[in-house]
Amino acid sequence: MNLLILLFIISLIFGIYVEEKNVNDFQPFVKGSIIFLGALILSFFVYFKLKKLNNSQILFTLIGLFLGIFKGFLLSLPLLILSSKLSFIAFILMISFGYAGAIFGLQSGNRIKISDLLLFIKKESLWEEPKILDTNVLIDGRIAYLVELGFIKGTILIPRFILREIQYIADSPDPLRRVKGKRALDILQRIQSSDKIKLEIIEKDIPEIKEVDIKLIEFTRGIKGTIITNDLNLIKIAQLRGVPVLNLNELAQAMRPPVLPGEALSLFIVKEGKEHDQGVAYLDDGTMVVVEGGRNYIGKTIDVVIHSVLQTSTGRMIFGKPKSDFTNKDESEDE
Repeated sequence: MNLLILLFIISLIFGIYVEEKNVNDFQPFVKGSIIFLGALILSFFVYFKLKKLNNSQILFTLIGLFLGIFKGFLLSLPLLILSSKLSFIAFILMISFGYAGAIFGLQSGNRIKISDLLLFIKKESLWEEPKILDTNVLIDGRIAYLVELGFIKGTILIPRFILREIQYIADSPDPLRRVKGKRALDILQRIQSSDKIKLEIIEKDIPEIKEVDIKLIEFTRGIKGTIITNDLNLIKIAQLRGVPVLNLNELAQAMRPPVLPGEALSLFIVKEGKEHDQGVAYLDDGTMVVVEGGRNYIGKTIDVVIHSVLQTSTGRMIFGKPKSDFTNKDESEDE
């Protein structure tokens, strides 16, 4: 690719040289053809090169190109003032410095990511409300649906130490932990492929802190972001340290349809409860329903009448009885 740039510069310079010398043999067709060929080569170079570059590389390359041309222009000003015939040399200076600046910018873009600038620049200038995901929320998987539906916007950042923790879980000899780790990697891949958000892997680490949760909190505070998690302990620590947190469990709780006392539901009794004669069923959203007198209906679908709903810090507890118990009771009272 560097050879293509060199060919372009040579073609362009040669075309301008021919024009200034007014060589009739080359005018106008050959001269125009040379300049056109150089421009065509550059177009191919830009197209194929940019396809392989990430956002950081493109940004720094353009900045380097602009600064290089500007510097070449400043250096060539004395030449232009002395004589207009030296414009050819001035042009070579600007092209050369522009090329050198673009190469330097490209190399800088390989080392620096745009997301790293969040550590030094106020976040509002680049993204809206950067979100940081922890390991548990990736294992949970619901975050992928929120991203795909457009409820999560802006930029999602994944610190490298979180990715290392997920890889460690995915390589665990414990089959259950290994499945969780692979699920988290799959969810991360789904989020990365979405066009609704920007996702960046951040290399920033805090080596003096060993605990991953504390490291995540301090990292989030440093870039003034928001943690998305469903880990209750992490939420409590983050709140104590003044770091904003989005709790997926609270979001799911808020979106659950209300269940009111007196409402009748058709439920499948899954297992027996902790207390005598209790059965346990679940709503579609995973909420547990304790059915008093439901032990005899394990493995069956029955109508359950809700008689109380308790809200706790970990979720809702719903209690009910088989509808047949209420029917038998009413019949007994009528007799």
